[in-house]
Amino acid sequence: MLRNLSTFFLRTLREDPADAEVNSHKLLVRAGYIRRSAPGIYTWLPLGLRTLRKIEDIVRQEMDAMGAQEVHFPGLIPAEPYKATNRWEEYGPTLFKLMDRKGGDYLLAPTHEEMFTLLVKDLYSSYKDLPTTLYQIQTKYRDEARPRAGLIRGREFVMKDAYSFDIDEPGLDASYQAERDTYERIFQRLGLRYVIVSAMSGAMGGSRSEEFLHPSAIGEDTFVASPGGYAANAEAVTTTVPDPQDASHVPAPTEVPTPDAPTIDSLVDLLNAKYPRQDRPWCAGDTLKNVVVVLTHPDGERELLVVGIPGDRDIDMKRLEASVAPAEVDMASDGDFVGHPELVRGYIGPQVLGPNFAGRTPDAEGNRSGGVRYLVDPRIVEGTVWVTGANTDKRHVLNLVMGRDFAADGTIEAAEIHEGDPAPDGSGPLHLERGIEIGHIFQLGRKYAQALGLTVLDENGKTQVVTMGSYGIGVTRVMAALAEANCDDKGLNWPVGIAPFDVHVLATGKGDEVFAAAASLGEQLDEAGMDVLVDDRRKVSAGVKFKDFELVGVPFGLVVGRALADGRVEIRVRATGEAIVVPVEEAVSRLRQLHGAALRGQ
Repeated sequence: MLRNLSTFFLRTLREDPADAEVNSHKLLVRAGYIRRSAPGIYTWLPLGLRTLRKIEDIVRQEMDAMGAQEVHFPGLIPAEPYKATNRWEEYGPTLFKLMDRKGGDYLLAPTHEEMFTLLVKDLYSSYKDLPTTLYQIQTKYRDEARPRAGLIRGREFVMKDAYSFDIDEPGLDASYQAERDTYERIFQRLGLRYVIVSAMSGAMGGSRSEEFLHPSAIGEDTFVASPGGYAANAEAVTTTVPDPQDASHVPAPTEVPTPDAPTIDSLVDLLNAKYPRQDRPWCAGDTLKNVVVVLTHPDGERELLVVGIPGDRDIDMKRLEASVAPAEVDMASDGDFVGHPELVRGYIGPQVLGPNFAGRTPDAEGNRSGGVRYLVDPRIVEGTVWVTGANTDKRHVLNLVMGRDFAADGTIEAAEIHEGDPAPDGSGPLHLERGIEIGHIFQLGRKYAQALGLTVLDENGKTQVVTMGSYGIGVTRVMAALAEANCDDKGLNWPVGIAPFDVHVLATGKGDEVFAAAASLGEQLDEAGMDVLVDDRRKVSAGVKFKDFELVGVPFGLVVGRALADGRVEIRVRATGEAIVVPVEEAVSRLRQLHGAALRGQ
């Protein structure tokens, strides 16, 4: 396809948009790929759509090659299936809910598990129909509380979601592996670096779950890897639990004044100055930090929760959110402390929390109620000794022993992972890195089939509940990740096969012969099967044209200018900055060679 820039719907910008923080957001707006319509919602312009469609084509080709079949569901769907699986409530405020003129409940779909399940239920009834895998590439909607980074976290986004349907677990394992292999081929064709890590299933449910992450400093996900091959999203890492300790030699708890110690560091300094240990100096890891948060459950109930962690760590909100899902988490505000005089901010200790609260009374089953629920980090095992708040202003307690002096309602994975922490499988110390989630695959099992009655008759004529897998690729996220990975200080630098055009022809002279030659070369490239953008703007300087070429990021530029008088043109390779001068009659064949070599190299 050939397009002339003089009539192409494009305006580039020289300044970064005010709300953009990451390169992909800045450059996709400046280069005329997208425009902001509302927070987390973007209008797609011709350049953006061309690139997006090329990504979709690669995804579609590989999905079709594995035997999956494409369908397309509406984005507006009735609430009843979501209510049947409890996700109408479990998704919480991230779900866009609406009501029609007759009072019927609807939603803008964030995912389509229910609809896929009901479709297969409607058409299939025998084990002979299985296995089957269906997929779609479609717009999804989530009411993100904090949209950020352009296409990386939006409220409207394009996603490929696929679902496999099998009669038994071995079939599900095979479908899952086939999809996993297909994802690897997709990301390899896209030229996008990725790692596969163990992950949490979250609101999706199910058992086995893995994420495909693109390593990037601007990624929202932290993942870990060990020398021995362990890899997981930080949310899915389980803490290595130490053995119980012998605390028989530890003296009774002692309450001490701790003025001018509002932070863990200042508390440690004060302890070393006024209450030194005989064996070694105090450190932050000797302290027990108790953090107050508020859980908002799907039914709207708010619950105060205190999480106890070693003082040398902070709460990782994403790990905490994964541990308490589907509830949402916020730090407690001033109003949340009203009615809880036992919680002295900055000096909270476990003595007034959970099962330690004196006001708790046992019910008929022996369970104790009243007070604030208390969950602790798995490292806080029986016999461990802590310095913690005394529940009195400017006072702490020394020698408080877990199991002897206090207990908890349970444990929770909520503390941040540190570089060098041991891998759960014993395969060595963990290394931390950031990444952009570009794909997620789940073994859903029978959760949705059971809730919606998806059954088939097996070979013995008995009814069996179908088992399912779910497989997603964030297509717009992939485009943002590609933009992040393929840019420089001049602009975008798309891989061949992803770029909106293959060749950007620049007419950089003033004479008619330059524009005529540029048009002719553009037509020849088009006839050779390449996508071509010809910058035929008459009243635009060569400098502006070069800047637009670098900003838009087409892989190859063909400069038709002063050298035309000598029968030559210049090929510019955007990725390397290389300039190749060739005779006019060789330009098309040379560009075809360069383009083909780049495609083969991906």
